[in-house]
Amino acid sequence: MQESVGRPRLYCGQACRQRAYEQRSATAKAGLSADVVLVTRAELDGLQDRLYQLRCAIEDVQTLLTEKPTKAELERSLADLVRSTGRLDRLWLTGKTAG
Repeated sequence: MQESVGRPRLYCGQACRQRAYEQRSATAKAGLSADVVLVTRAELDGLQDRLYQLRCAIEDVQTLLTEKPTKAELERSLADLVRSTGRLDRLWLTGKTAG
């Protein structure tokens, strides 16, 4: 196992680095604080849609668990729940190291 040299990587790639720079520049020009996150209306709408789908999938699993589901029904419902999460894990931001 080879150890890396230098500072730890802050961004997953050049595109993420560029987006972070653009966000910092836009917030600074607008006089906003550094903890403000800018997203487009389309991005926000997409996130809200995904969260709604996730909530519905969770409710479906909860309802199914109050019944006596077959193994196939439970597997299908849980698969839908996992699918509805999509790539929500990619939304986590930590300080100035977004990306």
